[in-house]
Amino acid sequence: MKKDYQIADCRIVEGCSPQFSITVFINPDKDEKKYLVEELKIDEHTLNSSLDPDELARLEFEPSHVALIFKRPQNYSGKDMMVFKVGSTGAFLFKDRLVVVLSDDVPLFDGKQFAKVHSLNDLLLKLIFRSVAHFTEHLRIINMIVEELEAKASSAMENKHLLNIFTLEKSLVYYYNAISSNQLLIDKIKNNAAKIGFTTEELEMLDDLIIENAQCSKQAEIYSTVFAELMDARASIISNNLNVLMKTLTIITILIMVPTFVVSAFSMNVHMPFNPQHPLTFWLVMALAMFSVIIVLMVWRYKKW
Repeated sequence: MKKDYQIADCRIVEGCSPQFSITVFINPDKDEKKYLVEELKIDEHTLNSSLDPDELARLEFEPSHVALIFKRPQNYSGKDMMVFKVGSTGAFLFKDRLVVVLSDDVPLFDGKQFAKVHSLNDLLLKLIFRSVAHFTEHLRIINMIVEELEAKASSAMENKHLLNIFTLEKSLVYYYNAISSNQLLIDKIKNNAAKIGFTTEELEMLDDLIIENAQCSKQAEIYSTVFAELMDARASIISNNLNVLMKTLTIITILIMVPTFVVSAFSMNVHMPFNPQHPLTFWLVMALAMFSVIIVLMVWRYKKW
């Protein structure tokens, strides 16, 4: 699917203009790929890499354009089952147009970063900036989910919550690798800023982008390390909860078995010391049963079981 945009009054509006035209290809079909490769001279391997979620971020210079691939988090849905996925986006900067290629339809130009866009170079940096901000938002959401799962795991005796936390930890590893890959891309853009043609204001934005991505990378690293180190502690908590439950069930079983044994002994078809016809015989048997329970509880407390 193809969408055309233009820069009008420093804003991104849908439409087509010969100046500063912006074209977005969402999961391009065979004909659109042919147009990109044959008409715009985009390298076919680079084009396919922009649709590959496992591709690393990189910067390449072609005769007619600059090709960038940067990482971005994919939108999360309930069907993902606690898996936060990473996608790739290709940006091809020509002299008078910007072509963006991605695999799924996402709102590219939302957020305060796109309130004022002055040029295609400015737009390119803000696209990467939006991706970094998106990573940061997802990291905060993951942290909130893990804290909620931790509270549930502290009182649970099943592995469901631990498995969810493990899945989120795996997502954090993918996020950290993607953010680190973006960091290498941003550093390479910084080193080739003059070749790309950034202005002074755009260089200042690039410096801010480096700082934001570094903070995002550090945050992902801290979350990943903390969650991994506390995984064993959470497993021990669940195991301890199970042991406490088994101890409680054992106490209940013994308390039931002892008086049952006493009552069963007096119900056997043999001679008993009490007269079965005496009106207090039943209450004497029940008293002995309760007395046996009290003895067991006293021994249990004395032994501190």
